[in-house]
Amino acid sequence: MKKTVVLDVVALSQRVIGEHTPFLKKWSEKRQTSAIQPVLPAVTCSSQSTYLTGKWPEENGIVGNGWYFKDECEIKFWRQSNHLVQSSKIWDALKAENPGFTCANMFWWYNMYSSVDFAVTPRPLYPSDGRKLPDIHSQPMGLRDRLQKELGQFPLFSFWGPNANIASSKWIADASMKVDEWHDPTLTLIYLPHLDYALQKFGINFDKISKSLNEVDVLCEQLITYYEEKGAEVILLSEYGITSVNQPIHINRALRKAGYIEVKDELGLETLDAGTCRAFAVADHQLAHIYVNDKKDLAKVKALVAALPGVEKVLDSAEQKDFKLNHDRTGDLVAVADKDFWFTYYYWLDDNVAPDYARTVDIHRKPGYDPVEMFANPDIKFLKGKLGWTLLKKKLGFRYLMDVIPLKAELVKGSHGRIPESTKDWPVLIRSSDKEEGENVDPTSVYSIIHDVVNRK
Repeated sequence: MKKTVVLDVVALSQRVIGEHTPFLKKWSEKRQTSAIQPVLPAVTCSSQSTYLTGKWPEENGIVGNGWYFKDECEIKFWRQSNHLVQSSKIWDALKAENPGFTCANMFWWYNMYSSVDFAVTPRPLYPSDGRKLPDIHSQPMGLRDRLQKELGQFPLFSFWGPNANIASSKWIADASMKVDEWHDPTLTLIYLPHLDYALQKFGINFDKISKSLNEVDVLCEQLITYYEEKGAEVILLSEYGITSVNQPIHINRALRKAGYIEVKDELGLETLDAGTCRAFAVADHQLAHIYVNDKKDLAKVKALVAALPGVEKVLDSAEQKDFKLNHDRTGDLVAVADKDFWFTYYYWLDDNVAPDYARTVDIHRKPGYDPVEMFANPDIKFLKGKLGWTLLKKKLGFRYLMDVIPLKAELVKGSHGRIPESTKDWPVLIRSSDKEEGENVDPTSVYSIIHDVVNRK
């Protein structure tokens, strides 16, 4: 079997490979570059699961980064158990073909309790005093301690939030090379999220994203050079490309004004009570799953959402089949934003009663995806002082509330999730190949491409 590395550079597209990515531009010119037809939704969990199973969301069950868990009547995002993926994975097939095959999964999602040999994924600690502490989960468990002893604590607060930066991707890269040194896996999957941050904040604005492009280019050069010197075949891909947006769609506010949303008063603040709502939307970038508890409301809800400015289309269950998205976890309706728009999760009508988590980085409690978490509120006076005082309380072991996230969705200038019109904005696949697969590649075929490379002698 051929030693293989799949490098997932999030948000990389042909549109951004160029003068600010000199290494990748030169490296890709000697290889075959294809655009991957985006999965709908073109988001991390759905794309990765499609690549690793060779099955569409209608079969693998990963219909977004989160969905409504109907048996629990709860909206959950960014779950970690690999058991949520309902199709077999590429490492299972390769191990069945060759018992000597081993696989390392470095931060690709649904990376807990899988059948890979080596796995590392972010997993914060939540002590009973209310703090949130950086940590990771690993398989085998001892790998966690060994890596953090060698590399220091995983920089969780550089992985997401207002302080997101290259440090987390650098740690993942270093950890990947350490695992390779220690265990020499046949297949290594590496996740580099860094480029995603700038592109979601600023859109395709090279004056503002050039630094991030260069940083990820340097990191890719380090990784690719290391693995190619060890004789590995490197496949570089992305999950989606990001396009510029200029306007949010507050879909849940529209549903609430129409009487479909139920909220619960919690200490004077409003939380969404999904189980009692007649209808609600789970916003996930440029796609929103709409769950309609009273099916008599389906036609009215579809008409209401379809009429909202910025909504391109609303798919019922029959129409979802055309996009291979028809699954029990999928919304009764699926709204897709137009090219300049994206969906917020916001359901409150008055910012004074927004839930406490709205102004914090809280990816698990929010009933939808919130890219505004990458911004610190510019309206807070003496922001640096507030941040410093809060961090001091954290270091001293006191309870703290990092409530610095604005409620200004208009700050977000880049998004993804819909299928962009130009292939320059589709995810990329770059590899050496003796086959001509064409300019565009089906996302389910990524599975077989990886499989064939590993099976080279």
